[in-house]
Amino acid sequence: MKKLPFLALALSIFVSCKNETESMKPITVDYPQTQKVDTIDTYFDVAVADPYRWLEDDRSTETEAWVKAQNKVTYNYLDQIPYRKALKERLTTLWNYEKIGAPFKEGDYTYFYKNDGLQNQYVIYRYKTGADPSTAEVFLDPNSFKEDGTISLGGTSFSKDGKTLAYAISEGGSDWRKILIMNTETKTIVEDTLVDIKFSGMSWYKNEGFYYSSYDKPKGSELSAKTDQHKVYYHKLGTPQSEDQLIYGGTREEKHRYIYATVTEDDRYLVITPRVSTSGNKLYIKDLSVANAPLIEILGHTNSDSNIIENVGTKLYIATNLDAPNEKIVTVEASHPTPEHWVDFIPETKNVLTPTTAGGYFFAHYMVDAVSKVFQYDYEGQLVRAVELPGIGTAGGFSAKKEETELYYSFANYVTPGSIYKYSIESGASELYKKPNIDFNPEDYESKQVFYTSKDGTKVPMIITHKKGLRLNGENPTILYGYGGFNVSLTPSFSIANAVWMEQGGVYAVPNLRGGGEYGKAWHDAGTKLQKQNVFDDFIAAAEYLISEKYTTSDFLAIRGGSNGGLLVGATMTQRPELMKVALPAVGVLDMLRYHTFTAGAGWAYDYGTAEDTKEMFNYLKGYSPVHNVKEGTAYPATLVTTGDHDDRVVPAHSFKFAAELQSKQTGENPTLIRIETDAGHGAGTPVSKTIEQFADIYGFTLYNMGFKTLPTALEK
Repeated sequence: MKKLPFLALALSIFVSCKNETESMKPITVDYPQTQKVDTIDTYFDVAVADPYRWLEDDRSTETEAWVKAQNKVTYNYLDQIPYRKALKERLTTLWNYEKIGAPFKEGDYTYFYKNDGLQNQYVIYRYKTGADPSTAEVFLDPNSFKEDGTISLGGTSFSKDGKTLAYAISEGGSDWRKILIMNTETKTIVEDTLVDIKFSGMSWYKNEGFYYSSYDKPKGSELSAKTDQHKVYYHKLGTPQSEDQLIYGGTREEKHRYIYATVTEDDRYLVITPRVSTSGNKLYIKDLSVANAPLIEILGHTNSDSNIIENVGTKLYIATNLDAPNEKIVTVEASHPTPEHWVDFIPETKNVLTPTTAGGYFFAHYMVDAVSKVFQYDYEGQLVRAVELPGIGTAGGFSAKKEETELYYSFANYVTPGSIYKYSIESGASELYKKPNIDFNPEDYESKQVFYTSKDGTKVPMIITHKKGLRLNGENPTILYGYGGFNVSLTPSFSIANAVWMEQGGVYAVPNLRGGGEYGKAWHDAGTKLQKQNVFDDFIAAAEYLISEKYTTSDFLAIRGGSNGGLLVGATMTQRPELMKVALPAVGVLDMLRYHTFTAGAGWAYDYGTAEDTKEMFNYLKGYSPVHNVKEGTAYPATLVTTGDHDDRVVPAHSFKFAAELQSKQTGENPTLIRIETDAGHGAGTPVSKTIEQFADIYGFTLYNMGFKTLPTALEK
């Protein structure tokens, strides 16, 4: 077994005390021995070794023993970081404030989510609509599902009269769900639990039943076995799940990996959106007012993201990026709904559109350089007003039922904790509804948007946030966070964990990389398949900008990202290991030759392509796949890989194999560790207690390996 001492030199003491020369205590790491096996795959006559293939078996005693051994080593290291406890205490203190969600009406009640501060899961409260909100009672408390908070609420849906609730639960962070059905008056469960449900909404038809989606339970491990035939079912209240009606999927030759079904607000139409991958969908409708009505095809291809967002009788309003990369809204009659009959309603602009409806109006939410702008339109397509937002940041919400006269929206940015505003739909007046009482002063911080140049000359925006008065001396601990994929947009948001990082003098920088959705379909496509390297180049250029502008240097730079962002970190650190001091890949897609063989991974091929597509695609994927590009004799940055043992979105084998490669081949003194959370999945529903512990470990590891011996005395009181 390797036995290496890791000494993070005391280059500086955090923030104000930077001239100490006393060495830090070395931490000895004794890595577990990871067995290698002679597994070889052949792609286009090229043999590729996979020595850690055995770690893909999440049910084996050998993998279980490996996980325990790795965690023992990792926690032994983390336990010796002198200020880890202080970080956890500060995170706990700052996290401990009341958080309340926007109210919404269902039946005779007004509901809202609330967390008293450190509750592992949000609790649903309610009061009679029109009554004093102070009379609210607990309606559903997910903290009662399991003492440690590892069973979470995975979604809710009320019947049209509000008298019945279908709610999903997730156990241990898994994407597999169970659905329970409750009488909202008595708060009692009224039917047997529906099981084996995954990637599903719950959409009610009147008060009679609801539509949901799932896969057949796979053979082998439910946490890693492939699931790629999604199906839509209808569950009628009062009947067993075995009698649920198959509505769509499972019988066609083409695999639809994600199929969603929704019922329009007036109960007139069932809308079905089959997807082969995470981008692009077909579109069908069924007239539920006509007995045995056929399924009508609107789009029979997956060349666009298109969905029905509203209807007035038989007039359909469709949000689409078909021939409109930044999205638009069109109208069409349900009797002849195909694209040749579409009429522009809200035309495409140079900014990306995300529309919602509320109170008989449309709200057009645009991203302008990743910042929110919102406009209100009537049902004739006439602009009513530009919504006056509280500042520069991200607004969310602007959704309500057609009969409502007011709505609630949220607003936040990197220095402004999320607040809720009440908006009069007719007058356009906004008023503050709930502002969090948090021990954080936004006036002490600043966010600045810059545009830097990537390798090929593309201008990329980045928002840099830190304490006011920051000295640009290259010695500021900096986290560069990115994603860059799946049309996901990183817009300004507030994070308690980031607040703790910044209040210690840290810089937090977020670039809007290609592959994301900030500039529409073209921006997304520019970071997919054979153009995926653009994403890594954009991230590398962001790091170089921060260094050139003296925010930081390589000795004080950490890169962080999760899921597709974990791939981003893995690829960047293997391509430019000298560029950063710390790498933090979380729940990452790290084996690009086999990602599509697990769970629903084949649905990511729009962004990545697969190793079986063509020889060119295979060579491209192998050229950046993190697991396949860890090289002997290379000094990699200090690395803390994080994953969850119940992650069935990006299976933990990705992280296991990457950590094993790093530990086998790392040269130099930087530790390469893996932290494997138990009873945790891809992130959603993770208990607050586990989240706090994880950030304390991540920040402690990061600062220790940047050479910081102590934290500011404010944390040590």
